[in-house]
Amino acid sequence: MRRSMLIAASVLGAALLAAPPLLADELRKKAADVFKPLPSTIPAIKDNPITKEKIELGKALFFEPRLSASGLFSCNSCHNVGTGGDDNLETSIGHGWQKGPRNAPTVFNAVFNEAQFWDGRAEDLKEQAKGPIQAGVEMANTPEQVVTTLKSMPQYVEWFTAAFSDEKDPVTFDNMAKAIEAFEATLLTPAPFDKYLNGDDAALDEVQKVGLGLFMDKGCAACHGGINVGGNGYYPFGVIEKPGAEVLPENDQGRFAVTKTADDQYVFRAAPLRNVAVTAPYFHSGKVWDLKQAVAIMSSSQLGTELKADEVDAIVAFLHSLTGEVPRIEYPILPPETATTPRPTAEIVTP
Repeated sequence: MRRSMLIAASVLGAALLAAPPLLADELRKKAADVFKPLPSTIPAIKDNPITKEKIELGKALFFEPRLSASGLFSCNSCHNVGTGGDDNLETSIGHGWQKGPRNAPTVFNAVFNEAQFWDGRAEDLKEQAKGPIQAGVEMANTPEQVVTTLKSMPQYVEWFTAAFSDEKDPVTFDNMAKAIEAFEATLLTPAPFDKYLNGDDAALDEVQKVGLGLFMDKGCAACHGGINVGGNGYYPFGVIEKPGAEVLPENDQGRFAVTKTADDQYVFRAAPLRNVAVTAPYFHSGKVWDLKQAVAIMSSSQLGTELKADEVDAIVAFLHSLTGEVPRIEYPILPPETATTPRPTAEIVTP
């Protein structure tokens, strides 16, 4: 790997390596116009003030398998904070071992996405948190059952009361989602690229700088910009040429399912690329496991450009600079069940 990086540097980076410091400054200035570093503090969330109590409650709920009908699946099952914030599966496994339709995106830095899910059907993280709990192929539960479950455990009632102290009846499905959103807002992963954007020239090696330049010059940054290096805007998968059905399944028409607008067929939200090197497989279908292959597919399908092998290597090297430092999370001790806690079920209910 190191050898290939050095070769790429010698071929692609000769001009950069020999250039005066001004060129390096210009590269960072150009990058600063396209990307933004992660903030050093937890971002504010619309209609959901962040408090310590809400974060702690949200952490417990994020790891709580009893939010699922079977008592087996939690948010962390598909968005594992120990494996890049996703499950590293083609598509997730849910209730009754059913296979879901799409690849699970990473939860890390998701608070900066324009909307949640590949088709953007959830406006924010609190709306997103409600979806999998009610989806038959995921957690297969109901809001009423969730509230009954949480109220059956006195410790949860205490935690909800502390987190939502101004409410007469704080244990609600909406408040559950707000608490999970508050916790997820803390899942930020500052990366070497952030140090570079903030002025540390040494944070990226020369190959990564070459890759950054290519990423912008070739047009990748047109869809993958901002804080999350993506996560904003909706684009057809196959602007120039549609990938084959092995990558773009014909039965998943993307945002069309949300808007019912013909122009939204096979349109998806641009994937955020932070931590992309550790969140294989790729694309909404989860069909591609190799990052180099994913870069090559995006280049030909979205940009109509066939990248050279050393150009792909350099861009992939840049993408590795987006791998961030994961916050240290201690697994919570969850409240014990009581005699009134609903019993788990693995029954699959068909409509």
